[in-house]
Amino acid sequence: MKEKKTWSVNGFLGLVLCLLAIAVSIYLLAQEYVASGIVLLVLAVLFSSTFTVVQPNEASVVTFFGSYLGTIRKSGLWLVVPFSIRRKVSLRVRNFNSVKLKVNDVEGNPIEIAAVVVFKVVDTAKALFDVDNYEKFVEIQSETALRHVASKYPYDRFEGDGYSLRGNADEVATELSAELQQRLSVAGVEVVESRLTHLAYSTEIASAMLQRQQASAILAARQIIVDGAVGMVQMAIAKLEADGLQLDEEKKAAMTNNLLVAIVSDRSASPVINTGTLY
Repeated sequence: MKEKKTWSVNGFLGLVLCLLAIAVSIYLLAQEYVASGIVLLVLAVLFSSTFTVVQPNEASVVTFFGSYLGTIRKSGLWLVVPFSIRRKVSLRVRNFNSVKLKVNDVEGNPIEIAAVVVFKVVDTAKALFDVDNYEKFVEIQSETALRHVASKYPYDRFEGDGYSLRGNADEVATELSAELQQRLSVAGVEVVESRLTHLAYSTEIASAMLQRQQASAILAARQIIVDGAVGMVQMAIAKLEADGLQLDEEKKAAMTNNLLVAIVSDRSASPVINTGTLY
């Protein structure tokens, strides 16, 4: 099915013609032209039943004895084919908030994930005739696509490069929108945007994964501190030698050890006074 424009007449013009036909039929009945008056009155009543009102951002789908005639998208009062059925379809932008789904990521870790999908109907014929219930179809396909995308990436990457659900939310949302559009195009629905609204480890592994994240954060911080400390020690020794102070390898090793301990330690260093000799 593909949406097309149906035949319609301005409703206000049709209303004037109907009122005029009723007035003429009453006149004919008064003049005892009974047959003509009744026929004209029946036609006026028949056409008055074909009026349809279309609200802004709404469409009216017209069917005639099971055949799709077309769609009226322009708002206003319209006169359509007699004996036709009109079904209203909203063209407004709508949101769908998925429930919290429990999914295994690519590494097999159970996670909880949810998303919001912003969509609108762009083809009323497909929305009504190609799927049973397009709103329910959007709901089921959104959850299916969310499960599929979530299972392709890890929750977080502790080592190496690549996408993760937590670290690349924008990229994941873009892929989710693309997959949703592919699934929902059959229902005449356009995906405006999709975003993750909830992402967390499941309760049974949340504590263990929190400890892992804390350990990774501590390790990364320590690495930065050590790299900085080594650079500071090298600068200190180079500065002393540039000022003319000659240090042998043993003194360099002792100074390096003392400076590294003082800089890297997470506690205040306690000075030790050496009253003897280094050797």
